[in-house]
Amino acid sequence: MKLWDKGISIDEKIEKFTVGNDRELDMYLAEYDLTASTAHAKMLGQVGILKEEEVTSIEAELNKMKVQLEEGSFIIEKEFEDVHSKIEYELTKALGETGKKVHTARSRNDQVLVAMQLYFKKNLSEISGKTKELVDVLLGLAEKHKDNTLPGYTHLQVAMPSSFGLWFSAYAELLIDDLYLLEAGYKVVDQNPLGSAAGYGSSFPIDRDFTTKELGFSTMKYNVVAAQMSRGKCERTVTANISSLANTLSRFAMDVCLYMSQNFDFIGFPDELTTGSSIMPHKKNPDVFELIRGKCNKLQAIANEMILITNNLPSGYHRDFQLIKENSIYAVENIKEILDIFTHSISLINVKDVDLNDEKYKYLYTVDSINDLVMQGSSFRDAYKEIGEQVQNNTYSPSGALRHTHKGSKDRLSLDEIRKKIE
Repeated sequence: MKLWDKGISIDEKIEKFTVGNDRELDMYLAEYDLTASTAHAKMLGQVGILKEEEVTSIEAELNKMKVQLEEGSFIIEKEFEDVHSKIEYELTKALGETGKKVHTARSRNDQVLVAMQLYFKKNLSEISGKTKELVDVLLGLAEKHKDNTLPGYTHLQVAMPSSFGLWFSAYAELLIDDLYLLEAGYKVVDQNPLGSAAGYGSSFPIDRDFTTKELGFSTMKYNVVAAQMSRGKCERTVTANISSLANTLSRFAMDVCLYMSQNFDFIGFPDELTTGSSIMPHKKNPDVFELIRGKCNKLQAIANEMILITNNLPSGYHRDFQLIKENSIYAVENIKEILDIFTHSISLINVKDVDLNDEKYKYLYTVDSINDLVMQGSSFRDAYKEIGEQVQNNTYSPSGALRHTHKGSKDRLSLDEIRKKIE
């Protein structure tokens, strides 16, 4: 069954090409299409297009399909183009002429729009929750290891003293920035597009305020053309927000891989979180974090791909939009899995004591030595030259670490202030 079927057969190759993997992807959207169809039927009843008993019977059948979906018995067979045609077929099979009325005053276009935006709303909330959980774990680790010194690097060269508390809380605060973007993305998708039909509205006396309230949207996309044009924009926004989160996680994963190597040896993980080699029995590979890094980089590539698919399309619907459904669902489902595995793995991290007497860390405190001279009355430039000459002459000897007292420094992490950002 096809919602656009006019009784004309279509080339089988063309059908296979145009349908693609919509049936598989639409299983992610089935719950939301059923919810939106229920709200739409109720609205049609409110404005007098459907009779009360018709609304009741349609709602009952849609609820049956929701139960089947929860039980795992709801499937979209090959003869259906997508979830929308499957649902309408089941309604018509059960209710006859009444089932055929459910598509009144809507298009498959606004069906897809509202289902996708309901899917995004729920999942952005879930992603935000998982991100907050990771932030909490990192702030806990920062508190626990605030006094563990960690060499800081610039250009991958030993630079200045840092701490594990500073490292963990740095990524926690960066993740809060990503939460801000997720919140902004939520606001974009929290606008009801249902009622825009094919993008130019309807001559039926529909009540869009009713469906907006019924579906839990905070507002509607009022202009029907703007509602249609949000197809693509919502997906771009969501994948861009996920891309930012993926960037943070990818950089963090890279740090983990680097710090696990024997050359750094700052951290370790239980054996069950690492993998071995088929020929080198000593290996403990950070495969989990390497895969996180790779998957996160792939998610960042998706955000660029979404722009390229949609950036030069004129207003109105175009079939190109079908291609971005897969990418956006892939991004949403994968970032949830990545957050789960990252939170689980990082919570098991083993922070090691760093031997600061090692020769390679001999210049870790040069900046503190300069600052110490300045505090004793020297100008910064003269102090810089003095310590620089000691380094060149190989006569430098650190005077000891100075305490960093300003907010956000290694000795004053400001963890409570960072926590307040989440609140």
